[in-house]
Amino acid sequence: MARNKLVYLSYLLDGNTPTYGNRNRFVREERSSIAKGDVANDSSIETTVHIGTHIDMPYHFFADGQTVESYDASFFDFSDVLFIEIEPRSLIIRDELLEKLEAIEDKAKYDMLIVKTGICDRRDEAVFWESNYGFDPLVAPYLREKFHNIRVLGFDSVSVSSFAHRLIGREAHKAFLDPAAPILLLEDMDLRAINDTRKLHRVTVAPMRIAQCDGLPCTVIGEIE
Repeated sequence: MARNKLVYLSYLLDGNTPTYGNRNRFVREERSSIAKGDVANDSSIETTVHIGTHIDMPYHFFADGQTVESYDASFFDFSDVLFIEIEPRSLIIRDELLEKLEAIEDKAKYDMLIVKTGICDRRDEAVFWESNYGFDPLVAPYLREKFHNIRVLGFDSVSVSSFAHRLIGREAHKAFLDPAAPILLLEDMDLRAINDTRKLHRVTVAPMRIAQCDGLPCTVIGEIE
């Protein structure tokens, strides 16, 4: 029997990592170097936490919102993952996603939703951060009502907020991250190896555990056939 394959669904961080509006950069600085005669190699980094594959905490938009301390390790292990591939009709995703979700049976079984728009294939272009896809705020209450066990929405766009529609994006953040029933947002996933023909069995999200923080860079590993 063939074994399932483990793949990274998150990106490496480096100086070329795109960010929302392309306003921030990841910087690694060499503090000591064996090549320069030092005893060991040592680096420091300067970065926003909302960079690369990262998860938004409710505290990102709510002063009383949850941070990583609110979640135990089991929260980040997902065994019933719903993967949906769409062709967005505009920069704000709603109907094309809801139509596919409505056709899903046994909605209550899923604990994570991953949406692939295909923009991950253009991550090295300006369109990735300049004209990225965002999600309509109305998707959040739909998920709570129909898919009420989903804890995380993951996707390949740089943010749940379209940079071209930032006011709607703020409302989308608030709709999903509402501390009363938060759906955490796993942004900028690497979904290039995943499609409708490759079944995704399990996903493990490993966020950096930074105390009292609004966002966390993540390593994400998926199990596929």
